[in-house]
Amino acid sequence: MERRVRREARKLLAEARKALRRHGYRVPDGVRDEVRAAAERLDRALAAGDGDRIRDDLYALDRLVELHFKGARKSALRDYSESIGIAVVIALLLRAFVVEAFKIPSGSMIPTMEIGDHIFVNKFIYGPRIPFTTTRLFDWRKPKRGEVVVFINPCEPDKDFIKRIVAVEGDTVEVRCGYLYVNGEKVPTEYVDGPCEYWDYSEETRRWSRLRCSHYRESLGGHTYTTIHSELRPRLVARAERNPAAAYNSVLRDRDFPGSHVPSCRDSPSSTARLDMEPVGRIEPSPQAPDLEADACAPTRHYVVPEGYVFVMGDNRSHSSDSRVWGPVPVDNIKGNALFIWWSAKPSAQGGVLWDRIGMPVE
Repeated sequence: MERRVRREARKLLAEARKALRRHGYRVPDGVRDEVRAAAERLDRALAAGDGDRIRDDLYALDRLVELHFKGARKSALRDYSESIGIAVVIALLLRAFVVEAFKIPSGSMIPTMEIGDHIFVNKFIYGPRIPFTTTRLFDWRKPKRGEVVVFINPCEPDKDFIKRIVAVEGDTVEVRCGYLYVNGEKVPTEYVDGPCEYWDYSEETRRWSRLRCSHYRESLGGHTYTTIHSELRPRLVARAERNPAAAYNSVLRDRDFPGSHVPSCRDSPSSTARLDMEPVGRIEPSPQAPDLEADACAPTRHYVVPEGYVFVMGDNRSHSSDSRVWGPVPVDNIKGNALFIWWSAKPSAQGGVLWDRIGMPVE
């Protein structure tokens, strides 16, 4: 109780002195002197630690302030409103420049992130942006290979996407038989034996479905993460390795990249961007090692990522609309880097709340 009284006394002293500074000219000199003297008595009582005097002088000063400066005193409602207002402003500033929540809307990043995951995004890591624009106040550092980023989709500017950066400006990218090549080197990939299934949701049918897949561990830019592919891929890869010169299987090479033309928003069926937007980047022949000339899965041509762009792919390699379809992402479109999952939930039939995913960092 004593501590609370002392706290209230200090608060009242600050209020009385503020009222004298701001509104003292509105009252007679005698009133100002009386309030000032009462404040000094309370101050001395606090310094002496005399509990009885503190209570008496607190009451006396409070009565004077209420009598002569009632209009300047904050009501409880105003006090709460100001506190809430300050908290809201701080929250908005944090959301605009530091961290933002994001909900995973699709299965393109399974298994790293599943539908229903809620994550926090570090918006400061690449440099703060002016809200509602793609202009950065300053560049902190450039995005790197292997990082998972949230960005404004260049083909649908009203939507945010989340994918993994596999190549940065100046890099070459190629995908053959599901293998990713960056700068002519095959990204280290290892098959993970065992069951692979996941829940996916179709926006068209508005239904959940259980899909089978195959797991692979991939290492890029110091990051090691899991990607998933068609259930048939392990068998098809084994067949291709036994007979590299055989005609390739259409399933194994269904997502080969690049094709015959540079990808752009024109290739995205859901694009809302201008159709006259020119594709960026270029396709070049890939140098081929003599021992791979007869290999149906060997590099043949690659895409060169242009300056100021990154090339992104989903970890669900068989079911992801990404740079393979609509081209690279401008670095200025990147909002931030995915941090960790703070909540994860699906309908009860698909698992409900996934407690084991809450708190997981994004690989």
